[in-house]
Amino acid sequence: MDEAILNRIKEALSKARKVVFLGGAGVSVASGIPDFRSPNGLYNKKRDDGLSYEELLSSDYFYRNPQGFYDFYWSEMVTNAKPNKAHYALAKYEEHHDLAILTQNIDGLHTVAGSKQVYELHGSVQRYECLRCHHHFKLDELDRHGVPICPHCGGMIKPEVTLYGEALPEYDFEEGVKAVTQADVMIVGGTSLRVYPFAAIPRYFSGSLSILINHEPTPLDNGFDIVIHEDIGDTLEAILS
Repeated sequence: MDEAILNRIKEALSKARKVVFLGGAGVSVASGIPDFRSPNGLYNKKRDDGLSYEELLSSDYFYRNPQGFYDFYWSEMVTNAKPNKAHYALAKYEEHHDLAILTQNIDGLHTVAGSKQVYELHGSVQRYECLRCHHHFKLDELDRHGVPICPHCGGMIKPEVTLYGEALPEYDFEEGVKAVTQADVMIVGGTSLRVYPFAAIPRYFSGSLSILINHEPTPLDNGFDIVIHEDIGDTLEAILS
């Protein structure tokens, strides 16, 4: 990274009372979780059954074919991935600064790394709810095979993740947007900024410095003060250390 840019970022962070980070799938790639829209992402993989990944992750498909949904979900969406340097750099920074994280990711790795102020705008594979009695479960309470059934009432259990066709969690979205409006520095990383309403959230920022970190250019690059097309883990370590 250019030294002048690094110094500019560090100066802004040194004066910031609140920092906000908006992250997408690229944050977890180094943990072995594929992203969606890059050349090697899930959406560019061909499936033998002809189904697209957007269809497999839709609420319509979940209710139409819960067995097919869970066959895909357990094999590809729930992993034993661990946090990487990007997650740990953010968690370490939060130990001594006011940092809020808004994430599109459902892997829960920010929380595992130690971050406290995390808004999971697409939910988390770590949480589940019975559709009949609304009892809540954690991932480690479920058998990761087939369609999970509630032991209390026999109802079908659904992941607390935002599927295509569903609204974002109201609390996380509203509190996340509030954090953006209050921040002095905004860092956006590992996201193509093509999925709405997440891609519209940076518009709420009115602080002193906005930074975008992503390997590939996005449609919104020109809306940021600083754009860095480098590895997100290395970049976060450098600017937050």
